[in-house]
Amino acid sequence: MTKRIIWGAALAASLFLTACAGPVKIARINADPSRYYKRTVRVDGTVTTSVGILGTGGYQIEDETGRIYVLSRTGVPSGGTRVSVTGSVIGGAQILGTSLGTAIREEHHSVK
Repeated sequence: MTKRIIWGAALAASLFLTACAGPVKIARINADPSRYYKRTVRVDGTVTTSVGILGTGGYQIEDETGRIYVLSRTGVPSGGTRVSVTGSVIGGAQILGTSLGTAIREEHHSVK
């Protein structure tokens, strides 16, 4: 009985610590995209460029380590805005026939 309680507590603690993980640095994603492929990450940064039509589009964000593109279906923040983006890492993203390489498919973003 006590082993079940210990295992349950260990599982709960590991899930809690995983959920509380802070933002990932962009350079880490760009350096090893396969590690993050199809995984949900949170990235904080500043929007450098953005383009959108009818609530969809994309934008590029940068932190102190690098830049990455974000594909959005929920609106696009304007340049210079500090954002926190949560989404899944994808490879081979293309817009209008131009390859963007590694990108994040946004689940949601918040303005800081």
